[in-house]
Amino acid sequence: MADVAEGGADGSTASGRRRRRPRLLRRLLIGLVAVALVAGLVLYLNRDRLIVPPEGCRISTAAGSGTLDLAQAANASTIAAVAMSRGLPERAVTIALATAMQESKIHNLDGGDRDSVGLFQQRPSQGWGTAEQIKDPVYATNKFLDGLVKVPGYARMPLTDAAQQVQKSGYPQAYAKHESNAMLVTSALTGREAASLDCVVHDLAEPAAAVSASGSPSPSASPSAGRRPADVGERVRREFGRMVSVAAAPKGPKDARTVLALGPQASASTDSGPDGQRQSGWAVAQWAVAHAQELGIGAVAFDDRVWRFDHPTEGWQTKDAAAPAGQVLVTLGAP
Repeated sequence: MADVAEGGADGSTASGRRRRRPRLLRRLLIGLVAVALVAGLVLYLNRDRLIVPPEGCRISTAAGSGTLDLAQAANASTIAAVAMSRGLPERAVTIALATAMQESKIHNLDGGDRDSVGLFQQRPSQGWGTAEQIKDPVYATNKFLDGLVKVPGYARMPLTDAAQQVQKSGYPQAYAKHESNAMLVTSALTGREAASLDCVVHDLAEPAAAVSASGSPSPSASPSAGRRPADVGERVRREFGRMVSVAAAPKGPKDARTVLALGPQASASTDSGPDGQRQSGWAVAQWAVAHAQELGIGAVAFDDRVWRFDHPTEGWQTKDAAAPAGQVLVTLGAP
């Protein structure tokens, strides 16, 4: 009787089934690789939403880098803004920042040694003002600078000596150790180092005031989480003074959020002309980023760069359309 090859019910042979197994495995492997590639692409495109770094700010310059928490960045930027509004040199900003680093770690403290309060740990009993006044960073900074400008040659003397002339501290040499960090922060917050301050913010306070087409403030919706941030335009005017004008900027048809156009002018503390105006612009832009959480700022644009609250890993990115020349555009509210 002739041999008959063993076959399956469908007529396939054992050797045929063995040949198909590698093909099936290859197809399965190719499918798995394709799925992994698609998943990887989806993760990459949504990395800002899936991988959120911790809150805080980073300063990166050619001279070095450092970090600040959000409260420190906001307070430091206020100190720089107030000094610039007075036309004081960068050295005054550095001395003020180093003093605040030593006295409070740039936090607006409710108390301290004896009756000391605020950023500079000024004492009501020593004539600095009431505790409520000293807790106001703008007031406290102005009071410190009032004392500093009375020190002859303060910009040329050792930092710790200048600070001690104002503070009358029991530890007169303590300010010196903060000088390099204060210089780094100064270079960013005075705008000398463009796009050097970047902050990661997890949530925004809802803006407390919008700006109408006429440029006048109008009430907005109730703030989230019970926070009531000040009107951005009001804060800019108070901290930067006359060196910044505030107006409502025209919005695109798809943008229902309020956009402010901040127009910085070169001040006595910057070079005159376009370079000075650009430096002032970066000071204002980075001030806005430092205050983004408390003022409900979702985006800041200046020159051809933009910072966005909802892109926490990107920092200052190049944008397709540059902001109007000389204007810092501040967009209120989360995208």
